[in-house]
Amino acid sequence: MRSSFLLLPALVLALVLAPAPAAANTLECRLDFNMSGWSVFYKRSSGEGTVRCNNGQSLRVNIHTEGGGLSFGKSRIENGVGRFSGVRDIRDVLGGYATAEAHAGAVRSAKAQVVTKGPISLALSGTGHGWDLGVAFGSFIISTR
Repeated sequence: MRSSFLLLPALVLALVLAPAPAAANTLECRLDFNMSGWSVFYKRSSGEGTVRCNNGQSLRVNIHTEGGGLSFGKSRIENGVGRFSGVRDIRDVLGGYATAEAHAGAVRSAKAQVVTKGPISLALSGTGHGWDLGVAFGSFIISTR
């Protein structure tokens, strides 16, 4: 009886001192970017940016998007911002993300989109110039510069 009485405080102490779940080890990372592109059924854009994380790391990156659908237009996004979730290391942001979007804009336009790569999501937003209309599916690719 006495050994089980001592076991309970030991279990409580072990739970308190246990490492936090993996989600607590994720970084807060932000992408600041500029990009431009065009679409006539096939959509293509490219640009540059910098990823900065709350642990002090930064990474200069190239951005490339491509895909297809019913899409027409030409646009430029300036001072775009992206916020990552699910990142454990800054290099996790590199690679291809799946995209699906509906877009419409003329002259000055705004855009918001979420792209995913496994457990990592990237919420993008920005304002720009140009015109576009359509629906497109494809990839959003981030590589080192």
